[in-house]
Amino acid sequence: MVSRPSSASPAPPATLVVVGATATGKSDLAVALARRIGGDVVNADSMQLYRGMDIGTAKLTALEQGGVRHHLLDVWDVRRPASVAEYQEMVVPLLADLRRQGRPAVLVGGSGLYVRAALGDLDFPGTDPDLRAALEAQLAVGGPAALHARLAQVDAEAAARILPSNGRRIVRALEVIELTGAPFSAALPTYRPGGAVQLGLALPRPDLSERISRRVDRMWERGLVEEVRRLERAGLREGPTASRALGYAQVLRHLAGECTEDEARAETVRATRRFARRQETWFRRDPRITWLPSPDEGSQGGVERLADRASSIMVELSGS
Repeated sequence: MVSRPSSASPAPPATLVVVGATATGKSDLAVALARRIGGDVVNADSMQLYRGMDIGTAKLTALEQGGVRHHLLDVWDVRRPASVAEYQEMVVPLLADLRRQGRPAVLVGGSGLYVRAALGDLDFPGTDPDLRAALEAQLAVGGPAALHARLAQVDAEAAARILPSNGRRIVRALEVIELTGAPFSAALPTYRPGGAVQLGLALPRPDLSERISRRVDRMWERGLVEEVRRLERAGLREGPTASRALGYAQVLRHLAGECTEDEARAETVRATRRFARRQETWFRRDPRITWLPSPDEGSQGGVERLADRASSIMVELSGS
C-alpha cells in the first residue's frame, strides 16, 4: 500500500528530483520517497523512454516499482531518434497535471539534459531541415573536429562544453546559432532557482567502478544479449539513438561479428564507467543539488534509512 503524507507534516515539494551517476541506486530511492509522500515517479532517463530496452537500462520491474505509479517509461519505438525537446513537451504538462491533482512528483534519472528540460532550465529554438541537412553533410565529409573548430570560433563557451567527437550536438549548436543569431550557450542550462528540491546520490569512484562491473554482470545474466537480438528484429540498428545506448551498442557489434561476447561485455563496463564520470561532472555543476551517500547495493534497509534522511532534507529545503 502506498503511504500518504500526514496532514500534520509539512507539505512536500511539488517536484522532488533524484539524480546521480548510473548504478548509484536512484530508482530504488525514488520509489521509497514516492511511497512516503504519496507521489508518483517520473522518468528522466533518456534510454528508459524506449520500449523493450529493459535489462540494459535497469528499468524497474512492476514488482520493484512497489505499487508506485511510474510515468514516461516505454514511450518511444527503438527506431525513433531521442529528442529532449519532445521529452520536454511531454514532461512539463505531466508535472503540471500532477500538481493539479495534488500528487507530488519524484523525477528520477541520470540524463542531465532531460532533468534540466523537465525543470524548465532549457529553452529549445526551432529547427530548419535544410540547414540541418547541410550541416550533417559537412559532418559526414569532414568529421566532427572541423565543425567543432568552427563552433569554437563563433561560441567558445558552447565549444568548451561539447565534446569534439559529439557530431550531433555540434551540428545542433551550429544550427541554433545560424537560426537565432545568438550563441548556442544561451540555450544551455541556466540553473534557475526555486521549485524543485534536488537530491544527488554519490559513491567514491572506486566503489562506483566496482558496482558498475557487477551491474553489467547482472545484465548479461538476465539476458541482455537475447534482449538485443529481439530488439534488432524490431529495428534497433535503424535507431540513431537507441542503437548507441550502453550495452546495446556493444552487443550489436558482437552480433555483427565485430567482437566476441566477452569483448562486448568488457567494453560495456569501460564505456559505462566513462559515462558515469561524465554524469558526475555534469551534476556537480548544479549548486541546487544536495548530495547524499548512495545506499549499500541490495540493502532495502539502507534504502529506507536514506529515504528517511532524504525526507528530512526535503522538508527542510522546501520550507526554506
